[in-house]
Amino acid sequence: MDVQIEIERLRSELHKHNHRYYTLDAPVISDYDFDQLLKKLEQLEAAHPEFFDPNSPSVRVGGEVTKNFETVSHRFPMLSLGNTYSLEELQDWIIRVQKLAPNATFVCELKYDGVAIGIQYVNGALSRAVTRGDGAQGDDITTNVRTIKSIPLQLTAPYPEDFEIRGEIVLPHARFDALNAQRSAQGLSLFANPRNCASGTLKLQDSAEVAKRGLDAYLYYVLPEGVLASNHSESIAHAGKLGFKIPRTQDKFIAKCDSIEAIMSFVNHWDKARKELPFDIDGVVIKVDSYKAQEDLGFTAKSPRWATAFKFKAERIPTVLESVSYQVGRTGAITPVANLKPVWLGGTTVKRASLHNEDQIAALDLHNGDTVFVEKGGEIIPKVVGVDVLNRMESALRIEFISHCPECHSPLSRLDGEAQHYCLNESSCEPQVSGRIDHFISRKAMDITGMGSETVALLVKKNLVSTPADLYKLTYEELIQLDGFKERSVLNVLDGVEASKSQPFERVLFAIGIRHVGATVAKKLVRHFRTIESLLSANREDLLAAEEIGEVIADQLLATFQKPEWRLEIERLRQYGLNFEAELKEQLSDSPISAKKIVVSGVFESISRNELKELIETLGGSNVSSISGKTDYVFAGEGMGPAKLKKATSLGVPILNEMEVRTLLNL
Repeated sequence: MDVQIEIERLRSELHKHNHRYYTLDAPVISDYDFDQLLKKLEQLEAAHPEFFDPNSPSVRVGGEVTKNFETVSHRFPMLSLGNTYSLEELQDWIIRVQKLAPNATFVCELKYDGVAIGIQYVNGALSRAVTRGDGAQGDDITTNVRTIKSIPLQLTAPYPEDFEIRGEIVLPHARFDALNAQRSAQGLSLFANPRNCASGTLKLQDSAEVAKRGLDAYLYYVLPEGVLASNHSESIAHAGKLGFKIPRTQDKFIAKCDSIEAIMSFVNHWDKARKELPFDIDGVVIKVDSYKAQEDLGFTAKSPRWATAFKFKAERIPTVLESVSYQVGRTGAITPVANLKPVWLGGTTVKRASLHNEDQIAALDLHNGDTVFVEKGGEIIPKVVGVDVLNRMESALRIEFISHCPECHSPLSRLDGEAQHYCLNESSCEPQVSGRIDHFISRKAMDITGMGSETVALLVKKNLVSTPADLYKLTYEELIQLDGFKERSVLNVLDGVEASKSQPFERVLFAIGIRHVGATVAKKLVRHFRTIESLLSANREDLLAAEEIGEVIADQLLATFQKPEWRLEIERLRQYGLNFEAELKEQLSDSPISAKKIVVSGVFESISRNELKELIETLGGSNVSSISGKTDYVFAGEGMGPAKLKKATSLGVPILNEMEVRTLLNL
């Protein structure tokens, strides 16, 4: 017997049986026979480790331990969807789309309430699985995803050489109930709901434990667009033929719709029928089917214009308002919080709910002891949405918004035109100090590893840090004396702080935490002004000339720049070696793509899409999402969508393949 041939035969046979059992729900052998085949494979693999394959069916049982999940960039950003709870708003969106794309048809799908995942396949084998994260980068959880039996490890040919499929990992109700029953018998705390349990399971270090949990997955989006078909519905159907568990028309999990009436019928059906599903959904997703129409409709900064989500209304229940407390955010914003008589809502016990601001309290006319109605916004965050006035006691006192900070007792300020009250004691109000440093070390900012919110709170409490710059003067001797700190944890903190000095200027500017300056605005400011000196010397007119900088942001920047303590902090950070100047490879005027508008499409072998886009910006070009007559180049990788190819050709836009791109950019 040729051992390698026998191992490959067993793997192939087991892959097919896995697919029939977990995806098609149509097994052709008994569980016993399957286990015998698997046992034989495991024995051969153990005796011949030279034939190891990370995608063997034997890895389904797990066993690998992952100490840290690597953060990786998405090849294609994982954007969020716009959403609505209103059928009228949904109809308005459909009408808008139909005006812009008159012949558009739609696809309706379930909105699975699970954990978003992107899975890359190379030469038909599962290569990498990454969580959504912040949309630009997520955690590599490949080892744990391999244990999910409905996710194929090896595809049925023919398949694209390199592509990604996205979907949602869910925990079925039956498995969730069984897990909680087991935990109850062991005297352990229960999982709150299936989604949270699924999310926590995927971050377990021991993949063998992940394998026991019984996670499932539905996959419904293929990238790059057009790699399987010219529209979304055909791509999903094709993905099913490759071996993926997809939403099927026979289950009514997906449907093509060519009218508002058909879309409304799908929505109304699942609003009622969702309770019969073996897993949770929280709405319906509606997408334009044609990739060409999707391309024409384009994107906003945060979401595609060609898709939206209709969210089912959350459960609303009454409970009693026991008191109102107030939280202080990193910018000094004061948020009132309702403290409630505990009540079970949407899979969790709710004790607190946001009241947003003083205007919300006034609009609700809240009194102490009121019976209030609570629901979960987006079925996640609890909020007070109404008051049962008829049950109010005559002696109940109206809730009055506080006038002083609950932490440092400084007077609060509310600017004209703003809903929020602020504590202006930035330098010594402890929640603001900790909040600013928490923001500074966060993943999208300086990404300082080895340090979290608890560490920051401890450092502030011990007076070791009061501003972000203080992090860079921490010493081994100071940290080793703190409770819970061993040598390894001290070195991790110091290494993380030192490594953060290499972060680019836009990350530093975002990390400093200027109000209204998020990651995108920081990047726009850096692209326009290039250095901190140029930014600090800008007047209002200069700021407004920068892309996407409006009056509110400009005024906030000027107010911040005038603060001596803020300028001192910048100078300290500069002295510690942080970057306050944008990196330039060459003079932008000498670049062959300076001021050019470029569309990047498809997959590139020698460089990732994110790296290519960053290079384009460094060389003075602009990344644009859709092709028009103003587009200067299309950089076309493997699997470029046929719709984009056709449009670029019809408009006469130069299309460069990977070799031509490398030649143009002198790579």
